[in-house]
Amino acid sequence: MADPDLDDLQRRMNGALEVLRQEFAGLRTGRASASLLEPLNVDVYGTQMPINQVGTISVPEPRMLTVQVWDKSAVSSVEKAIRDSGLGLNPAVDGQLVRVPIPELTEERRVELAKIANKYAEQARIAVRHVRRDGMETLKKMEKDGEMSQDDHHLWGEEIQQLTDDMVAKIDESLVTKDAEIKQV
Repeated sequence: MADPDLDDLQRRMNGALEVLRQEFAGLRTGRASASLLEPLNVDVYGTQMPINQVGTISVPEPRMLTVQVWDKSAVSSVEKAIRDSGLGLNPAVDGQLVRVPIPELTEERRVELAKIANKYAEQARIAVRHVRRDGMETLKKMEKDGEMSQDDHHLWGEEIQQLTDDMVAKIDESLVTKDAEIKQV
């Protein structure tokens, strides 16, 4: 008798949670965070490159980010990428250093960010449910092919459901934490 690969399901569900955490890191709160700029791509040397491959991102002050651009010719491209990112940031160039002040969040913007965080969390829950569905379909196929009894199918199904419930609880926990962070004045 073969057993379903719960480790693979767990790994895939953890992947959904990790993607959620990365998306949350990119959501702006009142504090500066280097992860805010990491998803940005800069148009340099005729190609799109991640911003952390054209300069060093640092947080010298709680409300300021800086990007030390390595190549002088890429400074304007970095500034343009930050300005056009949709993050509501207004960078200032100082030689090869791009300063990015983080403005105060308005109440309207906080509500908007909370909605975006909810959307990200829902996408993660959907991804976890897709993994659960794949696991359940594998169980059905194994039972149909005679590799597993009905009782085993039921037991493994409960195991997969428990895994799913635990992961959804972690997603909800991450959302509550991020929501509190966004609404903190």
